[in-house]
Amino acid sequence: MNMTIARLTMATLFGHRRGLLLFILPGVLLALCVLLALTLDDSSDFSISLLQLFGLAVIVPLVSLIAATGALSSEIDDGSIVYLLSKPIKRSTIILTKALVAIAVIFVLGAVPMFVAGLILDVHDIQTAVAFGIGSLVAGIAYTAIFLALSVISGNAVTIGLIYALLWEGVMGQYVDGAKTLSVQQWSLAVINKLTDHPDVDSAVKLPLATILLLAVTVIGLTLAITRLRSLILSTAE
Repeated sequence: MNMTIARLTMATLFGHRRGLLLFILPGVLLALCVLLALTLDDSSDFSISLLQLFGLAVIVPLVSLIAATGALSSEIDDGSIVYLLSKPIKRSTIILTKALVAIAVIFVLGAVPMFVAGLILDVHDIQTAVAFGIGSLVAGIAYTAIFLALSVISGNAVTIGLIYALLWEGVMGQYVDGAKTLSVQQWSLAVINKLTDHPDVDSAVKLPLATILLLAVTVIGLTLAITRLRSLILSTAE
């Protein structure tokens, strides 16, 4: 990990207006959970549905999208990536450092709020809250690899990523049986299901397959991003 790149990435993430969304999105989730906890006699009845259908399917992908694309695509768009490419730094170091920064942001503003949301909805079920926190981080790592690769491949990474996050993960990954197998949300649910014995937590994918798919997507996404960044050097030089 290169600390200079990490600092520049953090400045890029939180130095633009889109960085506000990184705080607004988990804030909306937590506010909704507090509202339900205050207005319902037993909010635990809705805890799994809210954590999965809104938190895991919407908030986590969107936070991951903003963190991952903000870490790289904005620098490509404004041309400042040339500064890094002109330095004797391995392209793998650039991608992996930005990935680690994005994952750290997802942990703080994605996984931790999911854990807190679980506690707000059902303070007596700490196990499920922890499980959703860990599952959100696992999903965030896979999303980071996907969105970083997309950032290097396309100049419309945010738009494409938004469509993917809302349409595929938010809708197809929840309601279309055939699409569930290829949903990061369902893979992370398999992890959550393993970590909690809550009867309402279920996944369309078994844990062994989910683990393989999560690792495969992460490795392929990061490898693709590194490879594409190397070719981007040649294009810039020309």
